[in-house]
Amino acid sequence: MFDIREDDLSGAQTRALLTLHLEKMHAFSPPGHALDFSGLATPEVTVWTAWDQGRIAGIGALKMLSSDTGEVKSMRTHPDFMRKGVGTAILGTIIATAKQRGLRRLSLETGSGAAFDPALSLYRRHGFEPGDAFGFYTPNDFTRCLHLELG
Repeated sequence: MFDIREDDLSGAQTRALLTLHLEKMHAFSPPGHALDFSGLATPEVTVWTAWDQGRIAGIGALKMLSSDTGEVKSMRTHPDFMRKGVGTAILGTIIATAKQRGLRRLSLETGSGAAFDPALSLYRRHGFEPGDAFGFYTPNDFTRCLHLELG
């Protein structure tokens, strides 16, 4: 079981995992497909990290888009914790928080290709379905937008 906690992005392990996340996103994505540190450190974004025995296992965030819609951001599992349920734990926290906040919809944007297949699988297992682009995203061959109706 992971210890999931809100994170202020100040810790060395958190910053190292976010740096890895940005490196991977830049390697496999066109520019502009990941929030940097300043983009995550805004009032409309809540960041959570998963911990196991003092080691960071993963990170994820919820960005409020409106009073009833949120966006899943910056999901990344530390390489040492792959396939151990970190993504499920973080995503579960994000979904539960969205429901507590009274959101009706969660959306997310991810990429296409082999590097993004595990993420797409995770999101689909949790009920996210492909849908239209939202926010500032525009339809293109790379971008995949998914949505989860929360009711």
